[in-house]
Amino acid sequence: MKESRTREYPPPESAGGWRVLADSSQIRSLGGVDPEKLALAWEINVRSGPGSPQQKTVNPYDERFVPEATCSSVLVVRHGSIVGEWFMNSDRSTLWNIQSCTKSFTGTAYGILFQESHEGKLPAGQTIDLDSPAYHYIPEGYPLSDPRKALIRIRHLLSMTSGIRGEDMGIFGLPHAREGGPFELALGRCPTASGTVVAELWGEPGTKWDYSDPAFVQLALVLFRLTGMEADEYVNRRIFRPLGIGSFKWDRIGGDGRIGPHTMVNGGLHITARDLARFGYLALCRGKWQGRQLVSESWMETATRASQMVNPSYGYTWWLNTRRALWPDLPDDAFAALGYLANKCYIVPSLDLVVVRVGDGPWPWDDQPFLRRIMSSILP
Repeated sequence: MKESRTREYPPPESAGGWRVLADSSQIRSLGGVDPEKLALAWEINVRSGPGSPQQKTVNPYDERFVPEATCSSVLVVRHGSIVGEWFMNSDRSTLWNIQSCTKSFTGTAYGILFQESHEGKLPAGQTIDLDSPAYHYIPEGYPLSDPRKALIRIRHLLSMTSGIRGEDMGIFGLPHAREGGPFELALGRCPTASGTVVAELWGEPGTKWDYSDPAFVQLALVLFRLTGMEADEYVNRRIFRPLGIGSFKWDRIGGDGRIGPHTMVNGGLHITARDLARFGYLALCRGKWQGRQLVSESWMETATRASQMVNPSYGYTWWLNTRRALWPDLPDDAFAALGYLANKCYIVPSLDLVVVRVGDGPWPWDDQPFLRRIMSSILP
């Protein structure tokens, strides 16, 4: 997107926060949005609540539980201002567990980590890049449960192409056996709760795409090894504080005699809808915030392009609209952080648009009608 206007950056919520356009004429003139049509997107969201047809679906994480979307929020930012904000059984201070949207925060942290490595800023002169062997930084992984793991690079963990079993092989999340832990499961040291072991790769690294939490969570071990900081501490210093994000919670997993505890880099970040929008806005601005390049522009460009050709709809922790395969109604430059229970943060650079939808369900959620209403509200 070519910058055609002065970029607005919101101060922290404690200092006033986002500029909110409440007057219809302002929403039209400054936000470039038809407020009445935009409100229809919220109505679509409300209709996906308890009792909707979308609820009659088995939850792959726990077959005994079907989420009912009792709480949700939608936030739309256009040209640096909030043009629409709605809540259901929540408010602007609600900390939402954004589930796998967390992965995009982790991937962005890695973009900063690569830059710090390039500039010689990592402790003890350590280095890392996309092509670094992953297990060089994971001594806990030795002896390797499969000799082919020596071929796994950092890029494979960030792009879901490591060959470590995940959802395509029926492993959702990190459901470890009682005698193990999440990192032991990830490293092939213990089975899942149902007895599956992820010790053996199901394909050569780089040849198969599988959405794998056991693969991704190992990035927590790498970051801790390189920086001496947990991922939540690192992200707080490098991203949250500069963005003005002060209220958040990030789960840690493991420990109690097992590996860890370490930050749950594959999920478990609890944050407000407004602060998730800040992160989306940082991505929209290609890593720049109030004149400071928090994340290199080159990393943002790399992360939001197809990371491999096995699944061109996935970059480095961002979902992409390559050839409009994911969201036919959005421009093909759209990308998003996506999480379980319909937690979403969509970014559309060509429209200067960020859309946040957070909630406790439903799952799955057909976002096409919702996004169609958003697009219909954009004024020419």
